[in-house]
Amino acid sequence: MLRIVVIGYGEMFTNLIAGALDANCDIVGVFRGDMIRYNPLIRKFKDIINPSRDYNYIKSYNLKEISAKSVNSKEFKNALLKLNPDIVLVGSWAEKFSKEIYDIPKIATINAHPSLLPKYRGPNPYYWVIKNGEQTSGVSFHLVDGDYDTGAILAQEEIKIYPSDTGRTLKERTVLAARGVVCELLKDLSEDIIIPLTQIEEKATYYSHPCDFELDFGTKTAEENYAVIRAIYPWSEAYFYHNDVCLSALVHGSEVLENNTKYTTPNTIAGVNHKNKTVDIVCADGKILRIRAEHYKKYDRPFTRNYLKREIKIGHIL
Repeated sequence: MLRIVVIGYGEMFTNLIAGALDANCDIVGVFRGDMIRYNPLIRKFKDIINPSRDYNYIKSYNLKEISAKSVNSKEFKNALLKLNPDIVLVGSWAEKFSKEIYDIPKIATINAHPSLLPKYRGPNPYYWVIKNGEQTSGVSFHLVDGDYDTGAILAQEEIKIYPSDTGRTLKERTVLAARGVVCELLKDLSEDIIIPLTQIEEKATYYSHPCDFELDFGTKTAEENYAVIRAIYPWSEAYFYHNDVCLSALVHGSEVLENNTKYTTPNTIAGVNHKNKTVDIVCADGKILRIRAEHYKKYDRPFTRNYLKREIKIGHIL
């Protein structure tokens, strides 16, 4: 029976735990993101008053937690040496592992990355693949080495991206796929030798943290703008400006429409419905992007309908 340590946070972390349990592995320790995100006293208080899903999941299986300030700390190294794992699984983690840490497991330290490596290395591929109009994404399990997402690949599974996908729905399907893939991978590793496949650097792409979600109706198509709205949900919201007022573009209620109006100039407001809080805007390809709009500032949102009725004029150019 393989001895496993699981490191991470969020849905990928819990699905790796589930996959390891499905494979009948012995999870000898877990290290969750809250351990490095919060001061120990604050974390203990939070675990009592407002426990995270990760904490509740860990406790439901009575798993042993590792306490340390970093994966590269002396405390964590000593804990790993004591637990003597065959494999360390990593799912969603920002720190780069030092060699003396990722070399401790008898077999390997393995990271789950939510893309088809070597494409879309880096944080939040869910956002980037939707924004860039990709038809497929995936999940990759690779050896941890001295850099981010560059290690040799052990297993992959392709995941179809649907036109209606948001960052949330794609992530939900990806982490669920990761559970099945890691289960099979651990079974294979316990029974046979897997030859890692070196990533082809010429095909590699890297994307950093998403940072600019302002819609561009003048140079981008309706589909491209809609992709930004879908891609960033649920982590943030895309936005646009009407005069000096910033309006959020919500994913639910937004859609691409054929342009059956007389307005053809990009950035033109071709329709408004204050009751449904939608604004129709002509994009660079001549199509309409219907946006479910809200004031960007949360405390102004109750006044959105009044603003749309009073200020948004059909035919006005943004």
